[in-house]
Amino acid sequence: MPDEGKLIPPHGGYRKLRSFQCAQLVYDATVIFCDRFVEKRSRTHDQMVQAARSGVQNIAEGSMASATSKKTELKLTGVARASLEELLLDYEDFLRQRGLRIWGKDSPEALAVRGKYQSDKSDPSDVSDKSDRSDPHRIATASPEVAANTLICLINQASYLLRRQLQGLERQFLAEGGFTERLYRERQARRRNQ
Repeated sequence: MPDEGKLIPPHGGYRKLRSFQCAQLVYDATVIFCDRFVEKRSRTHDQMVQAARSGVQNIAEGSMASATSKKTELKLTGVARASLEELLLDYEDFLRQRGLRIWGKDSPEALAVRGKYQSDKSDPSDVSDKSDRSDPHRIATASPEVAANTLICLINQASYLLRRQLQGLERQFLAEGGFTERLYRERQARRRNQ
């Protein structure tokens, strides 16, 4: 068992997760997008920003809860993915309702966005990096079509990373159990040693 003898193992560390970094990028870009293209007082504006925020916040909350509840971590990571799926539909609706093109998964534009994201290995949580990291995909100046499609690509990337994260959490839970099982094993071990 990893961290043998520790009842509460290390937890958190979400800022280093690529899923968190991508979801945070989606959140920042969604705020910019909505301020540019969606009426600020509309319910859609608020819902899109909140769905993007929920993606980020639930990853963080799940990671922090992981020490004492793998079930909560799994649930909140799933909620993060579901929030981003809701946001994805909003961007697809935006394009469809305006008669704008939705890029195919393997279109040159989509491949360029994915390539740019995958080649960026910097840590956005590194405060020593003074460059402007709030809009690396230039949502603030892109056309509505390019901005929405770029965000669709980034949401799909975040969703992919969260799916893999959920699979890893599931494997870990099946192999190691959860907090209640750790408590039981520790209690049994101490009783045997008395």
